[in-house]
Amino acid sequence: MKTYQYKCSCCNEVFDQMSLCFGSQFPAYYFAIPEEEREQRIQLEESLCVIDEKYFFHRGRLTIPIIDYHEDLVFNVWTSISEENFYQRVELWEDESRANQEPYFGWMQTNVPTYGETLSLQSIAIEQGLELIPEIKIIEENHPLKMDQENGITLEKAISIVDQIIKIQHGKS
Repeated sequence: MKTYQYKCSCCNEVFDQMSLCFGSQFPAYYFAIPEEEREQRIQLEESLCVIDEKYFFHRGRLTIPIIDYHEDLVFNVWTSISEENFYQRVELWEDESRANQEPYFGWMQTNVPTYGETLSLQSIAIEQGLELIPEIKIIEENHPLKMDQENGITLEKAISIVDQIIKIQHGKS
């Protein structure tokens, strides 16, 4: 199995492995709430969020296959979810049959770096096995993120994406 040693282009640090998993701790709407009001208005658990008791979000895993590598590029993202589906997810969290649920529709609530505007892209959440967050699939037609998710990307493109994300994290972009 081939591994890739990664050298950060902004600090020149060399890593034995390239990080291929990124994400956001909060849905984008979280930041629309004034900081001093968040504690009162937002209920946040590890992968579930309710704002003002009427806006519902859940975290899922958006995977982009790397066609010439043994790992995938992964983004932990947030999407909106209807109130009914939110409570159904909570109810079924420890139910082994939850992977048989129909996918839940939602709108992306995370910007995925290097893919332009990804907030409010149409998506579906597909339940996985016990204690796993759902797989998020973009269903917005003709968006580059949907195309890459369906067709995969090369290792070269994955390295370019990772490099741009690391620059953002280091405040160099």
